[in-house]
Amino acid sequence: MKNLLILSIGLMLMASCTGNNNKLSVTKVDNTEMQNNKKVLTAEEQSKLTPDSVIKILKKGNEAFANNNLTVNNSMERVQDAVQGQYPEAIVLSCIDSRVPVEDIFQCGIGDIFVARVAGNIVDTDILGSMEYACKESGSKLVVVMGHSHCGAVKSAVNDVKLGNITELLSKIMPAINQAKVNFKGDTTVANSEFLDAVCRANVGLMVSEVRKDSPVLKEMEDKGEIKIVGAIYDLETGKVEFLENI
Repeated sequence: MKNLLILSIGLMLMASCTGNNNKLSVTKVDNTEMQNNKKVLTAEEQSKLTPDSVIKILKKGNEAFANNNLTVNNSMERVQDAVQGQYPEAIVLSCIDSRVPVEDIFQCGIGDIFVARVAGNIVDTDILGSMEYACKESGSKLVVVMGHSHCGAVKSAVNDVKLGNITELLSKIMPAINQAKVNFKGDTTVANSEFLDAVCRANVGLMVSEVRKDSPVLKEMEDKGEIKIVGAIYDLETGKVEFLENI
């Protein structure tokens, strides 16, 4: 009887171990599928994209991000696949703010998008050259100038901060402040978050205009329908991106 009891317990333990191993195996397969759910964009795939289809892709990725439906897009396999070339679908100009992880916001992986970053998402010759390279030389279909809520550069510009090279940088946001003040009713200091949002939007609009005005290359491409130049605002509180397509 004693031997039979020991044998029964042993069989139960073996069955339990086997069940656990099966669960671990399934989990491992699921993780692998998540890591490899997206491959590096190829030249052929990029050529089939349109500006509007890229906007839809970015919107879908942001929706997943905002809903906490995150996936793992990068892997060492993807790193190696991207070594020989890149065919990104868009270039995004963003602020340097550490709370604005551009690739994550749009659920993009290695090789999906170019990202240019500078405080206040301002446009200068170097940024324009980078955009032209992305679109004219590398085939990107979309230029996105993206501002964000609670922007430190905007706050500093409103406060008229003077400090080293920051002074010149912030001077490029002053036109947006002046434009926002024209139709704004209420307090126009950093204490008013609605005014800061108005400045942020004005700044994005002005930077989009700067791209068109100062880059004949990009303007011509947009006129031909080869690319689109749009604005966007990222909300730090919700994780959502609002596209401004008609500016």
